[in-house]
Parts: sequence; C-alpha cells; structure tokens
Amino acid sequence: MTKKKLIAGNWKMNGSLAANEALVKALVAGVATPACDIAVCVPAPYLAQVQSLVTGSPIAVGAQDVSAQAQGAFTGEQSATMLKEFDVRYAIVGHSERRQYHGETDEIVSAKTAAALANGITPIVCVGETLAQREAGETEAVVKRQLAAVIHVNGHCISEIVVAYEPVWAIGTGKTATPEQAQAVHAVLRAQLHHAASEHAAGIRILYGGSMNAANAAELLAQADIDGGLIGGASLKAPDFLQIIAAAR
Repeated sequence: MTKKKLIAGNWKMNGSLAANEALVKALVAGVATPACDIAVCVPAPYLAQVQSLVTGSPIAVGAQDVSAQAQGAFTGEQSATMLKEFDVRYAIVGHSERRQYHGETDEIVSAKTAAALANGITPIVCVGETLAQREAGETEAVVKRQLAAVIHVNGHCISEIVVAYEPVWAIGTGKTATPEQAQAVHAVLRAQLHHAASEHAAGIRILYGGSMNAANAAELLAQADIDGGLIGGASLKAPDFLQIIAAAR
C-alpha cells in the first residue's frame, strides 16, 4: 500500500475562538474525501475547541510542542498524556522557532520525540539549516546531525515518526527552496532513515516545511521524496490550505 501524503497546518501563535471556528468550519466543509492525511497543529488553549470542531471529519488535531517530562514542576509545559486526553494525534517537535527562541538542543528534541512516541502521539520532527549554514555548504551535515540525535534515542521505533525538513531561511520569508533543492535534502534524509530502519524507511513520511503555499505546492509535492507539507501562513487561509490538500495526491 502506498503511503498517504500528510498536509499539516502549523498555526503558530495565531488564532482566536471566533477566527478558529470560521477557519475550521470552512476546512471541514471543503475537504470532502481527501487523498491525503490532514492535521492542524493549534495553540494549546484551543485544542479542546478545535477537537470538537473537527469531530467526524478527516482532519486530525496536532499540538505545536510537547514536554519531554511526564509530569511535575514544569510550569507552562504540557505533557504527552495531557495532549492525549484531547485526542491529539500529532505533535510538532524541534521546530526551528523552538530551537532558536527556546534553546532546544538536539538532545531535548530527541527526548520530546520519545515522550510523544511513548504516548501514541506521532511526532513531526523538524530539521533544517539556517541561511548561513546553507551558504557555508553545511546543509547536509546539519540536517543529518539533527536527525541522527533523534534516531540514536528512538531507533527502535523510528518508523513511527514523521520528519519535516524546514530550511530556516525559507520559513515565513517568502523564499522557498526550489523543488530540486528540497528534493536533494529529502533524499539525504531518506538515505539516513534507510540506514537506520531499512525495511521501514520508504514508509516514513518526510514533509517539506519552508513557505509551501497554494501556488508552489503541486510542484513540491511531485518530488520523489516529498511526502507532504508542514504549512505555516497558508494554513490560516481556508482556500489556500484546501488547495494544498487537493494537490497532495
């Protein structure tokens, strides 16, 4: 069976009760019977609202982060068991903004991945290079290092993760890696996964997460090793997000 592509929206720190309701109702009305899997990763205060709005639809709910800890004195954190109570199916782990603004290391990202997996939540593990790293020719080394840390800790169940390649220089900047640039990095990641889990590597989804939008989605999704998208700004506009979903076949 061929794997379905995954289109996951990352709302980042955007939304309101009214705006969320309008957006999700438009998505539910517009998805019909999609050829791909769909998720919306929403701010934690809105998990319950969005979960109720997507009930009975093909849209799954995701969180934007998860704690590496199970419980305890970790103010402001949400554990995987808490997220599971809200029927959260996916959790973004190690997004470049978390790495940049919250100092998340490869080790922290690996521990968060493990916490999600232990609770039946699929981690969307983000890897990617900055503009300086790309210009220095370090792209391959950076993404392989980031993924290797996750494989090292979670090797026994690495087939359960989703990987998202997000070139940091193309997030929210309007710049996008060309389909060829994106495919080249996805192929590197696929080879690395193949080395770690040879019989499962082809089934692990690798998403592209750098300014994918309605205009460029089809061309990016046509690449051999691009199995979906982690969508930022375009996921906040129902017509755009639906167009990306329609392109994921």
